[in-house]
Amino acid sequence: MRILLFGEYSNFHSTLKAALEKNGHSVLLSGRKDGFKEFKLDISLEPKLFMLYPFRKLKNLLYLLFKFDLSVLEIFINFLINRNHFKGFDVVQLINEYPLKTTPFLEMLILKFIFKHNKKVMLSACGDDVTYLNYLIDSDLPHHILTPLLNNKKLRPYFNYSLDYLKPSFKKLSEFVKKNVAYIIPGDFDYEMAYKNLPKAKPLIPFPVNIEKIKFKSLHINGKIKIFHGINRSNYFKKGNDVFVQSLKQVQEKYAHKIEIVQVENISYLDYIKLYEESHILLDQAYAYDQGYNALEAMAQGKVVFSGFSDGFKAHYAITKKIGIHATPDVGEIVKNLSWLIENPKEIIEISNNARAYIETYHDYKKVAQTYLDTWNS
Repeated sequence: MRILLFGEYSNFHSTLKAALEKNGHSVLLSGRKDGFKEFKLDISLEPKLFMLYPFRKLKNLLYLLFKFDLSVLEIFINFLINRNHFKGFDVVQLINEYPLKTTPFLEMLILKFIFKHNKKVMLSACGDDVTYLNYLIDSDLPHHILTPLLNNKKLRPYFNYSLDYLKPSFKKLSEFVKKNVAYIIPGDFDYEMAYKNLPKAKPLIPFPVNIEKIKFKSLHINGKIKIFHGINRSNYFKKGNDVFVQSLKQVQEKYAHKIEIVQVENISYLDYIKLYEESHILLDQAYAYDQGYNALEAMAQGKVVFSGFSDGFKAHYAITKKIGIHATPDVGEIVKNLSWLIENPKEIIEISNNARAYIETYHDYKKVAQTYLDTWNS
């Protein structure tokens, strides 16, 4: 089978590609490098010209004057140059209904070409999109990624990217994509909640994790307990990084002699992985109900992760053992949970083992790839 994986977030499609190729399928991965994360792609559509000094100055000036980013034109041109590579696939999977992040108009032109020249197109529900954000706004969830904005309107500049999805042009793009795809496949429980009642929605398929490449490392606590916190500045409030920073300050004051804290910001994916390898605990996000991709890969290594481990998530997978710490935007609760782990290091070891077992059971990239194949062919 010839498969095009179009777009990349957090190593999801790269891992799925590796598993599909092990099964003998021909897979092309194309899209953008997800910002500073710099993922490897077979065909990169990432803009380069307007990253160079003189052109970057021109781009910034025009954006200042007209609020238009010339980089999106370069992405579109890159697609046109490579368009013949995007024809004749048995299956195309879009990482998101807005996979290249150009403009809704240009994205629709690109996707019209994809729909026209390929047999079957699927949509992965992950990342911000129209359906997910409208679900959050209308829901009665105790918290979600827009909660910081709802509590403090001054944070609006930090949420402009997400709020774009509420504009008519994005709604039009969303309706166009949902009309033309064969199926919509939620990537985790957060999106399962938002999509489950849509006609084309399939059951949740967990994100794939390469458990052969990511080795489990038994945790040993001979000295200080190491806590890792990676900050993505563009998603600082959406991920709850501010909540984690406040929590770590209190824990540092309380347990300075027992812990070592490593905080990094906006680094490449490979550097990120290297830096948290020696940690025991990883702080991921505070508003989720399931784990993001970074959290899953950390769990595969055996880290104790603070992320989404909600009751709904645990019921979905019938989880009975503690495989991580459910993080909420409550500094006191996070400090309490961190304190419990620091004072009970045996719990860290037990959760570490449980986390790896969970990943092997539900996120093994070869098992997940087969589920995708079964769904695509259904």
